[in-house]
Amino acid sequence: MIVMPEPYIRIAVAADEDGLALLDRATWSTLHAVSPPPEPPFFDERHLPQDYLVAEADERIVGYIRLGRPTPLASNVHVLQIQGLAVRDEARGQGVGRALIRAAVEEARRRGARRLSLRVLGHNAPARALYESEGFAVEGVQPEEFLLDGAYVDDVLMGRML
Repeated sequence: MIVMPEPYIRIAVAADEDGLALLDRATWSTLHAVSPPPEPPFFDERHLPQDYLVAEADERIVGYIRLGRPTPLASNVHVLQIQGLAVRDEARGQGVGRALIRAAVEEARRRGARRLSLRVLGHNAPARALYESEGFAVEGVQPEEFLLDGAYVDDVLMGRML
């Protein structure tokens, strides 16, 4: 295994689009995705560069995490949601995902959020364990919410206070 340097985490810029799109396609899997494989463009009116935190190592993108609002309601403005997390295969197990989650927590606080939530598929044990180790707790389960690769999969709702 190649040891990666500590990732540098920053807010994405428009110039990251191609690199993020490549990463998104390379990491797509029904282990964590309920939508079809991603197609360009990466950024659009619902997915803006400032919604993403990018992890770089050796001057290349090795991961990202997306923060968004779970609803457009004014009564829900105090909550942000992790709406995507991807790490290059060669960078997995080296703390990139953990660093991105910690950066997302800090960015959510900086943006004035009181709470951070997420949804994770029930069969994604590595992601669930990582989220739990970073203070997220299971707050609900929607049993057999998705049919992926011929199997029914739970949608697990997790969250934490900031």
